[in-house]
Amino acid sequence: MDLLIDGLGQFGWNDLIEVTIITYLFYRLLLLLRRTQAMRMVWGLVVLGLFGMFANLVGFQTLDWLLSNVYAYIVIAIIVLFQNEIRRLLTQLGRTAYFRSMRRGAIDPIDEIVTAAVGMGANHHGAIIVFEREMSLSQYAEGGIALDATASYDLCVSIFNPGAPLHDGAVIMRQGRVAAAACFLPLTRNPQLSRELGSRHRAAIGISEETDCVALVVSEETGKISIVFDGQLSRGLDPVTLAERLRELLSLDDLAVEKEEIKIAEKIPQAHPAEGMGK
Repeated sequence: MDLLIDGLGQFGWNDLIEVTIITYLFYRLLLLLRRTQAMRMVWGLVVLGLFGMFANLVGFQTLDWLLSNVYAYIVIAIIVLFQNEIRRLLTQLGRTAYFRSMRRGAIDPIDEIVTAAVGMGANHHGAIIVFEREMSLSQYAEGGIALDATASYDLCVSIFNPGAPLHDGAVIMRQGRVAAAACFLPLTRNPQLSRELGSRHRAAIGISEETDCVALVVSEETGKISIVFDGQLSRGLDPVTLAERLRELLSLDDLAVEKEEIKIAEKIPQAHPAEGMGK
């Protein structure tokens, strides 16, 4: 008790700031690990630590010695096991604006993509568009067809037309341009996801778990539009909410927006009765 009182007496502002920073880092890391397979590893490490305390308290010398030697390598094990989560945490801390290098007054790719997404949804044409942020998606873009083209309504609709050769795969956006199409993404391994989600949604969730990207998905079955970020799926977004959510996630606050409301409905083509009935 005396040691505790002495320790509290020496607790200063520097210690408070240090504890706050460490707490925040652990909090962010736990948010990244939430609902992922890595969370089971965290609980395993907690159980191992509690078991070590029990062994020391009871006097199991051999077991205590064994666990003490394991603890010496626990830091290395954490880095190896959670390298993806640590990378995502550092990326989020150093996040910058997505389209900051774009010229003001140029065609807004968000408007074009949202308009295309709503049009494809009306015709039940499935699509998945991934926006690269701080973490590079080059390894996935290299597996597709390189385009480096201006993002436009016509291009997006053409790529994801069911009869087009590039429709089977994802489009990767980089700095407001279409970097590549027909890219294949890793599927999520989360066993808690609904079985109603198809391969596009699972691929969008999978790539968002591996990187800090934002993924837009158009369901071929329902025509609904979803956004996936940090492994979390937001489904059934209307055009205005979709555009606002994309701007928020891609840090587009520094771009000039002439109109307060996005008049997308005027440019959305009507679904034809003969179309849109695909699976």
